[in-house]
Amino acid sequence: MKKQIVTLTAIAALSVGAASTASANSSYTVQSGDTLWGISQEKNVSVQNLKNWNDLSSDLIFPNETLSVEGKEQASKKSSNSSSTYTVKSGDTLFKIASAHGISLDQLMNWNNISGHMIYPGQEFAVKGAAAKAAAPAPAAKAPAKEAPKSTQAAPTPASAPAAAKPAAASTQSGKEMTVSATAYTAYCAGCSGITRTGIDLRSNPNQKVIAVDPSVIPLGSKVWVEGYGTAIAGDTGGAIKGNKIDVFIPTQGEALNWGRKNVTIKILD
Repeated sequence: MKKQIVTLTAIAALSVGAASTASANSSYTVQSGDTLWGISQEKNVSVQNLKNWNDLSSDLIFPNETLSVEGKEQASKKSSNSSSTYTVKSGDTLFKIASAHGISLDQLMNWNNISGHMIYPGQEFAVKGAAAKAAAPAPAAKAPAKEAPKSTQAAPTPASAPAAAKPAAASTQSGKEMTVSATAYTAYCAGCSGITRTGIDLRSNPNQKVIAVDPSVIPLGSKVWVEGYGTAIAGDTGGAIKGNKIDVFIPTQGEALNWGRKNVTIKILD
């Protein structure tokens, strides 16, 4: 069989190269000193998923072992990423859609003129910059045509100013500092699933720094520095988390109780 492969034409060689690239993207060769936790962080997957995809019964791995770093669902999503648009499915969040397509939450919201975090199955979003740019000229071209006849009046000019000012106001969130009331929670409270609003599995990733926020104050997906806690992802929400309040995730109940309630300074990094 190997002799036949060697005698194939350059077309076959290109096919092998393409297959190798695809394999490299979906698998990982264990290096000396690697841990499942470290690999999960690098590949942005959970430890439990790595164990499921590779039929591992423990966290023990060995150098030169090849691990699958994506499941069938992830592979399906990756193939769908070739499309420039995405149709919302039940259970989706803006953060999940942005992560699946390798873009930031801000990019997804800006490209689709989204101001809130509520989405519905069946909605179609642009998930590539080219698609967003191609779609942008149409509405932009219509606006000046409608405003042109009124341009002799003084009123339309200031009326159009607030619309242009809104994106600038949103961008000022980055770097913003504020004082908030901070409480703590765990992934094992009564009725808790351990899965955050943005899909982070806290039980499989107990060292992940996550805070629950009011999305109208701190956008979901933002990186936030929290005094006494460190840099965290705004990845969760809570019924009691309204206004200038946050809930920091702490792995154990004892540590969460020790945190109590305190006023802390935070800074939105991006």
